[in-house]
Amino acid sequence: MAGKRLFQDLDSDQENKSDKRIKSLPSLSSVLGAFITENTMKNFSSALEPVLRKVVRQEVEYGISKRFRFSRSSSFRLEAPENTTPTFKLMFRKNLMKPIFTGSKISDVDNNQLEIILVDDSNNPVTLDRPIKLDIVALHGDFPSGDKWSSDEFDSNIVKERDGKRPLLAGDVSVTVRNGVATIGEIEFTDNSSWIRSRRFRIGARVAKGGSDQGVTVCEAMTEAIVVRDHRGELYKKHHPPMLEDEVWRLEKIGKDGAFHKKLSSNQIKTVQDFLKLSVVDPEELRQILGPGMSDKMWEVALKHARECILGNKLYISKGPNYIMILNPICEVMKAMIDGHDFSSQEALNQRYVKDLVREAYLKWDLLEERTNEAALLTQGDELDQQYAAGQSHYQNMEINRSYQQNGYVQESLVTNNLAIVNEGYITTPPGIGICFTGSSSQNNHINPF
Repeated sequence: MAGKRLFQDLDSDQENKSDKRIKSLPSLSSVLGAFITENTMKNFSSALEPVLRKVVRQEVEYGISKRFRFSRSSSFRLEAPENTTPTFKLMFRKNLMKPIFTGSKISDVDNNQLEIILVDDSNNPVTLDRPIKLDIVALHGDFPSGDKWSSDEFDSNIVKERDGKRPLLAGDVSVTVRNGVATIGEIEFTDNSSWIRSRRFRIGARVAKGGSDQGVTVCEAMTEAIVVRDHRGELYKKHHPPMLEDEVWRLEKIGKDGAFHKKLSSNQIKTVQDFLKLSVVDPEELRQILGPGMSDKMWEVALKHARECILGNKLYISKGPNYIMILNPICEVMKAMIDGHDFSSQEALNQRYVKDLVREAYLKWDLLEERTNEAALLTQGDELDQQYAAGQSHYQNMEINRSYQQNGYVQESLVTNNLAIVNEGYITTPPGIGICFTGSSSQNNHINPF
């Protein structure tokens, strides 16, 4: 019995020791908690490190910039802080001349070099005592969506060249504002605008990085949105304004080798000058040549474009036995003399008779005497008097009277005063019909006198 009890006591002691050992071991939850806490601290430290580095770097840079803010060294320039209201702004002085083709020089509407000016908020010119360097860039045509933009938005809308292509803008892409003005000498697009989302470009100008130590903020400038076509299309472009010697298809609504072009060419109307001359002498004939395919709207557009033509200073003299007329390059009467009487732009002539004379001059245009000194032509009345007064005779006067009678403007009885004949003929002209005389060669608005 004693031995059995001994074994029972030993077993009891072992169980107690085992229970104590189990109770002394850490629980699974405490082990997992410690592990998670340790990893969290490591992750937090890793995440916090770059933030602390950035804060320290910014504080150091701020201290340095504050220390040297008023430094006079030209090699150390400060950028304006973001979200600062611009003090001045850049502006293109004039719009662009269109259309624009790749590889062609870009100019303003007056065919001059592009100019950028510095202005204040009221668009008043501003002059600074130091230069400002500018970058000229290409922008998306649909930027901006409103009247205002930030510098970051401007930069993000700059268009870069396509892969394998030359820089999108070539030429003077870096210019300097001096005395409030910067001139862009030569600049051109090297690629068309068909491949970007808006199908259009703008030309923008911004202050170059470190381009000014004025301590001011300058807002960027940009042109209107433009379509840039491939240079191959330049072969078919319309000229604005057209030139007298331009082929007639350069006019709006008249396509090269199109139906209108062929009709005009077959009637010996090959240049803009030919088109304008017939539009003055007989506009109805010109309309008939073009045919019903040209609507009234198209006719107005084509004629308006033609009348933008620069006429120059050439004049043409048409002579007859009893008259002399001075015409401009498109057959408009500038001055006339009939039977020794000088009729200036302020006086009226017998319109039917003058119309016949102009028509005759039109038909023999290549035989007319050409002069280039406009001032001399318009003031040489005395000289013309001397040329024709000496050759007049009673027989010529009879022929003149007969010519007027055939046109139905005088009675059969002879009238010796030819000036009275002309005046009488004019008085009987139906109301609303008259002849227009211009005192000088007009360049923009050509009025058909008939």
